[in-house]
Amino acid sequence: MTRLRLEQAPAATLPLRFLLAMPCWGIVGGALLLIDGDATLRVRWHPATLALVHVWTLGVLGNAMIGSVLQFLPAAAGAPLRGARHAPWLHGAWNLGALLLVTGLHRGDRVALAAAGTLLPLALLGLGAMTLPGLVAAAGERLLRVGLGAALGYGSATALAGGLLAWRLAGYGRWPLALVDVHAAFGVLGWMIALLAAVARVVMPMFQGTGRVAAPVQAGWLAAATVALPLAAAWHLHRPDGVALPWVVASGGGAFALAALALQWPVPGERRRALYRHWRLGLAALVAAAVALASGAGMLAGTLGLGIGMPLLVASMALEIVPFVAWIDLRRRVPRGTRIPGVQRLLDERHKQALLVVHGTAAVWLLAAVLWPQPWLARLAGAAQLVAWLLHARALAGSLRTARGCLRRPNRTAAPVVGDHRVPVDAAQPETPHA
Repeated sequence: MTRLRLEQAPAATLPLRFLLAMPCWGIVGGALLLIDGDATLRVRWHPATLALVHVWTLGVLGNAMIGSVLQFLPAAAGAPLRGARHAPWLHGAWNLGALLLVTGLHRGDRVALAAAGTLLPLALLGLGAMTLPGLVAAAGERLLRVGLGAALGYGSATALAGGLLAWRLAGYGRWPLALVDVHAAFGVLGWMIALLAAVARVVMPMFQGTGRVAAPVQAGWLAAATVALPLAAAWHLHRPDGVALPWVVASGGGAFALAALALQWPVPGERRRALYRHWRLGLAALVAAAVALASGAGMLAGTLGLGIGMPLLVASMALEIVPFVAWIDLRRRVPRGTRIPGVQRLLDERHKQALLVVHGTAAVWLLAAVLWPQPWLARLAGAAQLVAWLLHARALAGSLRTARGCLRRPNRTAAPVVGDHRVPVDAAQPETPHA
């Protein structure tokens, strides 16, 4: 199992600024559903639909994935970050670009679209410059590093294609409309699913007690996806009415979700906690999204994948990562011999289970609203989304408040206490992410 390098973890503010932005964008998505109603869920090309999709992909998923990568690479992959001091600028460019794009799509604002088409590609290229040199130079965990590198490369390609499309909407350029599908395919399979698959190789055994997919099998999946995706994209640009591109995305994403569900199956009952159940529900939604996409039901596939499945995966991981980051920061800042709580005491299982119920309920209403689009049902789904993400934000902020409270009320002991066990100072490890 991959060993965590806690001493190499970045400063807590670096990933937290992205991870804490994630629920804020979820709240924005709920507000858009409340304002626009069923218009957001009827037609793919409606301005409200395009705005909501990018709230999900850039605001919720984008912030969660960037924050996780910035924490994960040094601590789990042993890949140091280059120019980490520029992270506030990266955060600002990404979220300002996302806000401008959502505004431009929703209101038809050409200036906002052109600005977003510049900022977002620059932000993703900046992320690549910050992360890829360390991935290339790092040793060990080759499959993990190749998977992360491929995902980051596709993320940059997705942003560049999206930038061209934003400039087209702003009145500059005449790119083919089929580029929209290529942009979406690169983003979903090449960036999001590939990144989740790479990270899952570490976090599923670590946090959920699963096994791992055999390295040759995962390497074959990654090779097939990274080769098939550009070939299918080129064919789609030539023949926009073809089905090769959606089938590649559906088969690649569905294979990942089915493999992860199979890994979860033998996990004993005592390990089936909130994270396990969040992922179970999210992976099932991804399988359903793959079936819907292969069947030509694009709106249903997008809702299941981008509005339900992947948000459940990244939101539940944030409930583990944010307390873990706070715990590492607390461990660094307290004097030696100071009692500190375990990771699980910063955000307990009861709160995570409650959030699972809330997010699951919101997912049911959102699915109902896309299957039977009615104004009242869409607005009810929006209210459920808004409440779920508000409670999610409150839970993440609460874990940070608990950690800060430990700094204000230090408790001196002979050695730090992690969870319920007194351990030597140098051996203190978090309760859940053990090596």
